[in-house]
Amino acid sequence: MLTLVILFFIMTPIEAFAAPAKADLTYVSPPASDSAGQVTSPVEYPRDLYPEIEPFIEGHLDVGDGHSLAYDVSGNPDGVPCVFLHGGPGGGVSPRSRRFFDPSFYKIIIFDQRGSGKSVPNAADDLKGSLVENTTPKLVQDIDALRRHLKIDKWGLVLGGSWGTTLALAYAQEHPDDVDALLLRGVFLFTPDEVDYLFCNGGTYRQNPQAWEAYCQYIQDTSSDWDREQTNLLGAYWDRLTSDDEAVRKASAAAFVGYELSISKTYVDPAVIEECLGTPSILIPFAVMEVHYMLNGGFLRRGQLLDNAYRMAKHKVAICHGRGDYVCQPHAAWRLSQVLKKLGCDYVDLEFVSGAGHSDSEPGLVDAMYRQWNAAFDAGYASALGKTIITLHPPAISHMLKEVNANASVVCTDATQVVDTLTYVIGGTLPEPRDGASFVPIAERLGAGNPNP
Repeated sequence: MLTLVILFFIMTPIEAFAAPAKADLTYVSPPASDSAGQVTSPVEYPRDLYPEIEPFIEGHLDVGDGHSLAYDVSGNPDGVPCVFLHGGPGGGVSPRSRRFFDPSFYKIIIFDQRGSGKSVPNAADDLKGSLVENTTPKLVQDIDALRRHLKIDKWGLVLGGSWGTTLALAYAQEHPDDVDALLLRGVFLFTPDEVDYLFCNGGTYRQNPQAWEAYCQYIQDTSSDWDREQTNLLGAYWDRLTSDDEAVRKASAAAFVGYELSISKTYVDPAVIEECLGTPSILIPFAVMEVHYMLNGGFLRRGQLLDNAYRMAKHKVAICHGRGDYVCQPHAAWRLSQVLKKLGCDYVDLEFVSGAGHSDSEPGLVDAMYRQWNAAFDAGYASALGKTIITLHPPAISHMLKEVNANASVVCTDATQVVDTLTYVIGGTLPEPRDGASFVPIAERLGAGNPNP
């Protein structure tokens, strides 16, 4: 009996969001012009987020050290378990985080990391308590504690963006047998050059001079010793973020987060910046945790994530990175993909997305993440079942699906080709030539001795 799988890759529309709020924009650089209106009417891509979905479980998990993590579970209760690791550190999750996953297929788990979002304590409410044992090794332990609490044998998919990619890699390397696959957006390996470029030596000045100067100007305007503090801008921000003066804490957080948000998207939406800067429970953890981790090298040994990549040899890894990402530089994604390929990782694919920056709200990155993972998982699942694979997709996305096509028996670009293939496989009948000519074997058409038959 013939059993095969046909993978269809088709196209659907997109949507966007924005929610204005009051905020301190004193040290936030203005966005570049957008005469095409891409902020309010972004270009449509083939794929968008899945529809909104409500959780069927919500709770808090006590992980020790005074921390209780807020989490929820949605999607298919019997589906493949997946977990979303938010950025920052300190960025927190939102209902939108659930929408990266197919709710009919996945059991979706999202949670706020220590000190952020709905987890207790939030840095905006208890700064000192939020920083207790707030380190990468502890966050890795938290992910596994959540897995065990929910009685999940293994994560089918770990999705991380920005700082979430750092945490996803750290977790996969510490618990390689508890992860099947990773989908990474905007890779950050926490190497010294990445930290210095973004926060210390003005690397972003080359493409975003206004944003960098505003980031520095806040410290200069509030400094009694600029000669010293300009040599350690992260330390200067830390002093203000941990000040006893609440107004100073909020102003420094607004300057710090405003800087990063102003360089995170190709088309910057001021309303999104205002919402974040105007919401202390989002603003304070974002700034405090990010500086806390940057000052401490991510609580990772220098080069750790590349040095330990050998532990991921059995994982599938799909990577999407904006070509215009000024927060996490594209070379980090390239470094990671090349190391994993040299180590013989089961599946590695990297897609650089034209016209996309850093944020996971970039339409091009949403589209890429959808295609990358669904294609890779479908092909891997079919292959594991020993099924013959036929892929069907437009030629425009052949590059993105190159790893899938490599595992397919037949690659088709229209439905007629699928029908012809099945007719031949089932009945042994070759299709009639479409141009009316008689069928001639390829060797005869090319001629004897042709070097490229």
